[in-house]
Formats: sequence, C-alpha cells, structure tokens
Amino acid sequence: MDTISLWQLAALAAASTLVGFSKTAVSGANTISLAVFAAVLPARESTGVLLPILIVGDLLAVLVYRRHAHWPTLLRLFPAVAVGVVAGTLFMLWADDAAVRTSIGVILLFMTGVTLWRRRIAEKETETEGGTGRTAARGYGVLGGFTTMVANAGGPVMSLYLLSAGFRKLGFLGTSAWFFLIVNVSKVPFSVGLGLIDARSLLLDACLLLFVLPGAYLGRACVDRINQKVFDRIVIGATVVGGLQLLLI
Repeated sequence: MDTISLWQLAALAAASTLVGFSKTAVSGANTISLAVFAAVLPARESTGVLLPILIVGDLLAVLVYRRHAHWPTLLRLFPAVAVGVVAGTLFMLWADDAAVRTSIGVILLFMTGVTLWRRRIAEKETETEGGTGRTAARGYGVLGGFTTMVANAGGPVMSLYLLSAGFRKLGFLGTSAWFFLIVNVSKVPFSVGLGLIDARSLLLDACLLLFVLPGAYLGRACVDRINQKVFDRIVIGATVVGGLQLLLI
C-alpha cells in the first residue's frame, strides 16, 4: 500500500462517514463508499481496509435496530451466503483489480434489473414481510456472499432482496444489520488468509474508524424522516450509481 496523500485520506474519511450513514439509514449508499475506497486504493487491498470499518458500522446498526430483525429470513439466507463466500474466496485467488471491479459492477446492475422486474410483478400480488420464496433467497444469498467476499459489495444485493421481500424500513434495517455483522465478522479469517488484512491495513483503519460514528448518528436522525417510497427509490438509485462507478473506475 503506497503512501496516501492528504486529499486521499480526506476522501477515505468521507467514505467512512458514509458507511456509518448507510448502515443506519440507506444501505445501498454503501456502494459509493466502496467505489471511493477502490478509487483511492488498489481494488483488492481496499476490501481489506474497508472490512473493519464495515464491522464497526454493523455494530452501531445492531445497537440501534437489533429488535427489528426478521430471523426466519436470516436463517434462510445463511447457507446460500456461505456458498457465495467460498466461491468469492476462490475467485479472489486469481482475480486482478479490473476483474473484481467489473464483475461486481455487472452483478449489481443485473440484480437491480431483476428486482425492478420482481417488484412490478409483486404490485399485482399481496406479499407479507419476509415472504419471498426460497429459490429467490438462495439466488440472492449466493450472490450476496460472493459480492461481499470479493469487494464488500453484498449490501446492494441484500438490499434488493429485502426490498423484493416487502420489508419496511425498520425491518429492513434490523435484518440487514444483523446479517452483515455476522457475515462480515465471518469473513475476517478469509481476508487475513488472502493477505487483504495486515498490519498496514489495520493502521489505516485506526485513522478512519472514528469517522463512522457521526455518519451513523446522522443516519439514525434522518431515517424516520424518509418516506417509504423515497427510501426504496434511494436504495435502488444508490445501487445503480455504485454499480456504474465500479464499471467506470
């Protein structure tokens, strides 16, 4: 990891603040942070630096929304996610920076299209929270595990799944918080084994972690003021923006 300039450090600090905001308000916005880290740092190394920051954001989100998780949905997702994490680990053994960025960007845009199609169909049906079928859960779970392992980009995939399942804001945020705390902590041994987390990356993390706190506070203060339809549109819009950024970096 080369020497980081002051403006690059400022960009990473702003992206860390956005991590906190995304964890307590709009999950899809996290892809913007991912893109910033991948732009400032080498794409592979950026995943190792970002992971501890995400875990801190997950802890803060769990503290705020822990009572709103839908555990049947989580238990349905975890086996498929484990498959995706293993596949992502194998992919990272040979993938270079360009392959990482392109693969994740394509997956995010594809999943956005699938989700919009599913939501159009769902408008004619009555769905309960957490009511999306097991086949969809497996598909989103594998892709979520793969993308979160390869580039910490599982947030948009799981956001699209939770939206397609009909989750409202608090259920969405509570389920997402527990999901990513468990998944991101489980990724640490894999990331260490791949050399993505080391002493240098942790030193940079130590400079950035405090910036997560104001973002989380701001997100919690704003979430109650966001209309449900606006919330859904922001999540989908942020996913599209993040996917395009990854393709264009």
